[in-house]
Amino acid sequence: MKLRFTAVPVIVAALLALGTGGSALGASADQAPATAPGTSEATAGCGSDPGLTDGTHTVQSGGQDRSFILDIPDTYDNDHPHRLVLGFHWWGGTAADVATGQTVETGTWAYYGLKRLAGDSTIFVAPQGLDNAWPNTGGQDVAFVDELLRTLEENLCVETNQRFSVGFSYGGAMSYSLACSRPDVFRAVAAYGSPGPVSGCDGGTEPVAYFGAHGVGDSDGHAALRDTFVRNNGCDAQEPPAPAPGSLTHVTTAYTGCSADHPVVWAAFDGGHIAAPRDGAPGDGGDSWLPNETWDFLTRF
Repeated sequence: MKLRFTAVPVIVAALLALGTGGSALGASADQAPATAPGTSEATAGCGSDPGLTDGTHTVQSGGQDRSFILDIPDTYDNDHPHRLVLGFHWWGGTAADVATGQTVETGTWAYYGLKRLAGDSTIFVAPQGLDNAWPNTGGQDVAFVDELLRTLEENLCVETNQRFSVGFSYGGAMSYSLACSRPDVFRAVAAYGSPGPVSGCDGGTEPVAYFGAHGVGDSDGHAALRDTFVRNNGCDAQEPPAPAPGSLTHVTTAYTGCSADHPVVWAAFDGGHIAAPRDGAPGDGGDSWLPNETWDFLTRF
């Protein structure tokens, strides 16, 4: 089953309308995990048997039950802090779609294709959006992530300097929102095909390492999100090159001038609103180049 997104301008307009309430923050700063990037600190779950198991769990946030799917490495070591990756689904997608990869290729594309590259190094989490979306109304989705992280770190051994967020479309917008509002929590984000700031951007003035991927045939809302962190990270402004329409290739640009700890990388590909682009073939596929480039970016930290 392939991801299909038709009438992209209509989708983008609807997302922008839904996201108008997303910039307000639902939880105060002192409620968020406080360890800053560049600092490593053992979480409360280190040294104890894991208090959570693989599968679906719920937390209370804003008076609602919010769910997530958890995937713990088979060789989990409670004395070893693990990298943590949150994978946010697209509009109409689900946590199960992200956790299984079933919309592109079951297993191979689990967690946007990153799980197969991670071995046993990483804890993966797929949060579930309300009504399969991330409007972040009144900051409710950021508050959910705060509560989710507290629950994970009370029960598991997490490397606090290696928290990452990845997402496609609305999930990319949610990852951008977290980069804006929680720059002291997430070491880097990867956003694919984001239509614009539909999940809001509370703050948005601090540097965060940023990886973006976008099809040349998609709407252009993602460029402004990328440029937020080009500015914040002190990078040299430029118009990154893009592949020619019809070439079925991609061009990846590492921005120059960025602060050493906060790179920006932009991957433009010949395609539309898809999450698993391939060179030499149209549409999504389990042989996409994007997971490898994303993983190379995340594991440099």
